[in-house]
Amino acid sequence: MRRAILTSQRLLAVFLAGMLLLFSPIVSLFDRPDFWFGIPLVYLYLFTVWALLIIAMALIIGSQK
Repeated sequence: MRRAILTSQRLLAVFLAGMLLLFSPIVSLFDRPDFWFGIPLVYLYLFTVWALLIIAMALIIGSQK
């Protein structure tokens, strides 16, 4: 029971971090005409945050088993 509560709290923390990192004022900081290896900076930021959120959730759920 305690482990399930800890897992849900961690998933909630990842959700809140995702909401903060994908919040419009934060994303607008990266909305510049800069490129990194030919990829616009805003796209690189969005996909990196998205991938890290998925990895974090997978690690949290995977450690439950």
